[in-house]
Amino acid sequence: MGSNLGPIFEFEKPIIELEKQIEEIRHFSQEKKIDLTEQITTMERKAAELRAEIYNNLTSWQRIQIVRHPKRPTFLDYVGMIFTDFIELHGDRLYRDDPAMVGGIAYLENIPVTVIGQQKGRDTKENIYRNFGMPHPEGYRKALRLMKQAEKFNRPVICLVDVVGAYPGIEAEERGQGEAVARSIRDMANLTVPVIAVITGEGGSGGALAVGVGNRVLIMENAYYSVISPEGCASILWKDASKAAEAAEALQITADHLLKMGVVDEIIPEPLGGAHKNPQAAAENLKNALINNLQPLLKLSGEALLEERYRRFRGYGYYLE
Repeated sequence: MGSNLGPIFEFEKPIIELEKQIEEIRHFSQEKKIDLTEQITTMERKAAELRAEIYNNLTSWQRIQIVRHPKRPTFLDYVGMIFTDFIELHGDRLYRDDPAMVGGIAYLENIPVTVIGQQKGRDTKENIYRNFGMPHPEGYRKALRLMKQAEKFNRPVICLVDVVGAYPGIEAEERGQGEAVARSIRDMANLTVPVIAVITGEGGSGGALAVGVGNRVLIMENAYYSVISPEGCASILWKDASKAAEAAEALQITADHLLKMGVVDEIIPEPLGGAHKNPQAAAENLKNALINNLQPLLKLSGEALLEERYRRFRGYGYYLE
């Protein structure tokens, strides 16, 4: 079952069924010239209540399904809606340009910034070109090159993260995937300009962390951030990838859990049902969050930014005896 918004998930079917009934009654009312306004209004109110009940009580697995929706805004979608005068910069100056990692310079309102993120495709052809949004080592080396350039010209760095993980293929390993990710994490931690990372969709493992070492780490309402995908976790623990929903709950990788644990600093609200339902509204929320978090960081010295970032990440993984 599908719609102009793409596939419909199992948990959304009661909403779709009720909306279909409303449309049929409206059509019948117009065709037979019978006033059914009161009945339609009552059903629309029920539909709104049902939408709120379902979308405000999503499980972790249902949220992960939403962030994987093929119509969800991508990096370049957000760039087009949030930033102005974007100029894409290419290549890592070592091997090639990686289409899975996109970056460049732009304005956020009147603030010049460097913006970087993984880019997924919309169809099979584009997904193959973008390698399904999974960067090779040269993608991370390009991202780091652009961050160093931003530091040279005193531009803030904004990273929009949406990646299932760094590409695990043999050619990526041959070209030093692990080293590229590790170097990106290390050098990003030492940048003397403000850095904001936002998990906009999937935040998978080192592939996400490599562009996620920010003074502020934000997350969109339905996004997740994890050392492993739920399917990967289920395959390892239970030898059964079909237990992904159970793994998603156990991992505590969705926005509300991450905020409670201090892994992220803020949750950016999405339109009811996910960012794909109203991309413009989602982009507006993201833009406001970026501006609100960037303004105080612009007042800090390079040394203060380094110290703040260090303390933020050293605070991960505390425990009680």
